[in-house]
Amino acid sequence: MANSFSKQEIVAFDKALEGFEDALVISKAFGKYTLEGTMAERAFNTVWRPQPYIAQSFTGLDQTSNFNRNYTQLSVPTTLSFSHSVPLTLSALELRDALQEERLGKSAMQRLASDINVDCSNLAALSGTVVIKRTTAASGFTDIAAIDTAFNRMGVPMNDRKVMLNSGDYNSMAADLAGRQNLAGKTLTAYERAYMGPNAGFDTYKLDYGYRLIAAAATGVTITNTQPLYYTPVSTTLSADGLTRINVDNRYQTISIAVTSGAVKVGDAFTIAGVNEVHHITKADTGSLKTFRITAIVTGAGGTGTVQISPPIISGTGGSDPELQYKNVTAAPANGAAITFLNTVSAVVNPFWQDDCFEIMPGKYVPAQDSGMAVMSATTDSGITVVMTRQGAIGDLSTKYRWDTFYGLVNLQPEMSGIEIFNQT
Repeated sequence: MANSFSKQEIVAFDKALEGFEDALVISKAFGKYTLEGTMAERAFNTVWRPQPYIAQSFTGLDQTSNFNRNYTQLSVPTTLSFSHSVPLTLSALELRDALQEERLGKSAMQRLASDINVDCSNLAALSGTVVIKRTTAASGFTDIAAIDTAFNRMGVPMNDRKVMLNSGDYNSMAADLAGRQNLAGKTLTAYERAYMGPNAGFDTYKLDYGYRLIAAAATGVTITNTQPLYYTPVSTTLSADGLTRINVDNRYQTISIAVTSGAVKVGDAFTIAGVNEVHHITKADTGSLKTFRITAIVTGAGGTGTVQISPPIISGTGGSDPELQYKNVTAAPANGAAITFLNTVSAVVNPFWQDDCFEIMPGKYVPAQDSGMAVMSATTDSGITVVMTRQGAIGDLSTKYRWDTFYGLVNLQPEMSGIEIFNQT
């Protein structure tokens, strides 16, 4: 017969859950997508989420030849792949102090909240491809306005924009606001609580943790693809046996590079000579170089070889409908085109994004209720479920406890998210 938790334990769990939810700073700003447990198990914990369409328009009255244009639906996989657990054992003597169990439960919740925030922060820091390089320290409004300018330049929607700032950069920006005497109410709040609130069209949040991006170490890096280097989006491809259509993740592309010295690494941000960004809707040249991120080392251990980048280089060179629909650069890079790195000084990055670009997909463990364990779970407003289990050992009268979380994270659109880094050369 299954065990059950006492009323006192349930109350303690609920109190700890409240603190746990308060600590979920960055994950609360993520969108939420729920996948039912049975479906998750049958789909191997992976679901493909559609990306927005981008329509094409044509001038003139006669559009007869344009009705046969194809629209390619792109999708992105989300996988339940993050799990964190806090296990501990209390002896029969330790359990005489009821507060011991309560304090340990609160500590477990705090650690799980920290783990979730770190996972979310790392994803946002490493997968966003719009990179804002600042050569000075964070100073205030102009820094957030630079992100606004970059988003507007590319046609990213103006609603629901968010930026997460590490404490040092956030407080420096709040200091700028605190010194503006003509903004009485907001200035006082900035001075007393180091709080900015909405700024230059972005909701701002302060993080106690930020991902530190190490300075790029490779020099003399160039493109070595001898064929025109461009990407053609496809929604699906045939499996090896030719019988099944398989979804394709179009957020990445593999390119060949030559490195004179050092090695490139995951997270490095760069531009390519002669490759400008375009407005996502109008396809007009913005006059600014497109920014990219290295997302994986494929061959060569970071030296001369191949790397995976995001976003892919969609130049429209091939002239197909998918290329014209999702075109994001003015031209394919030439063989030998120079790569220039943007993360020139090691620094903590500040991620930003639009709307539900980032999503968290909550999962849940379901231990059998009649297996001799006491099981209790609760779900926060942000969708995260915490499962608490307890099991006693008759041999030494000790009791084992564990707290678990299980979830997936995804960046649905890397070109609608990015990072701002300060004090770069």
